[in-house]
Amino acid sequence: MSETTTLAKNQSLLLEVNNLKTYYPIKGGFLQRTIGQVKAVDDLSFEIKYGETLGLVGESGCGKSTTGRTIMRLLAPTDGKIVFDGKDVTNVTGKSLRDIRKDMQMVFQDPYASLNPMQMVGDIVSEPIRNYLKKTKKELKAEVLDLLEKVGLPEDAYYKYAHEFSGGQRQRIGIARALALRPKLIIADEPVSALDVSVQSQVLNLLKDLQKDFDLTFLFIAHDLSVVKHMSDRIGVMYLGNMVEIADKESIYAEPLHPYTQALISAIPEPDPKKRKDRIVLQGDVPSPANPPTGCPFHPRCSHAMDECSKTKPILKEVKKGHRVACHLHT
Repeated sequence: MSETTTLAKNQSLLLEVNNLKTYYPIKGGFLQRTIGQVKAVDDLSFEIKYGETLGLVGESGCGKSTTGRTIMRLLAPTDGKIVFDGKDVTNVTGKSLRDIRKDMQMVFQDPYASLNPMQMVGDIVSEPIRNYLKKTKKELKAEVLDLLEKVGLPEDAYYKYAHEFSGGQRQRIGIARALALRPKLIIADEPVSALDVSVQSQVLNLLKDLQKDFDLTFLFIAHDLSVVKHMSDRIGVMYLGNMVEIADKESIYAEPLHPYTQALISAIPEPDPKKRKDRIVLQGDVPSPANPPTGCPFHPRCSHAMDECSKTKPILKEVKKGHRVACHLHT
């Protein structure tokens, strides 16, 4: 890719998510009628530029994975808009959706569950290519072997089954499969959380190397803030289906503005005793997304909560250049 093309891409957006909502129906009664909704993602907005990595963090159950799956259109959005590479993909179906999936792939959290145990690795990695491109058997095998080499797997992995590999190696197989069609965007849904700590750094460094080699853009979903800091250019913090803060990683870690982000940052272990900060302990439990609080979703656990916080939901707005926060303390 030429320098001019790269510059043009860096200045434009690959993905725009506007006011996205994804609700799950709650069914009950003899006729299994819908009696409520779980608001897994509730009015979420963010964007990702070409070539960057946006880290998406938050507690378990905050809607991170649902966000990734909705963008991939594995789940249908309830409301809002998803624009990918200049195209509105919110409601696409059939062939149009199939064409979009060629440029948008996913690396799943569990490398044990996301690979077909009945297929050899060569078949797993080549399946996307066979579904989209016309290749001879020789060309197909050569391409798969090249992908296996790029993710650090030996040539003989081609004829083996997934159960013959360790967790880290299985995740490399999943990464090779995601790369097979040379996508523009990869959504990595907690790609190292199921792996041993000793293996995590290897897989993370591999992803960073592949990003350069394949000119990739990442939506990196995780709950480990140290991992996100290592991987991301910008970080978005989610709470109860909402984006509460988004900024470049230096700003998020040096000067978190939202009380929830401050609590998350304070929980990061610091080996140097001189640099340790007082831990901010949040009171109470995360409210149910089936019955979220009125106003700011965080106000029941916030030590800075005001009367307005329980009445009016704050809007995510820019308070410093490139730094947006949804909090009445920064209106």
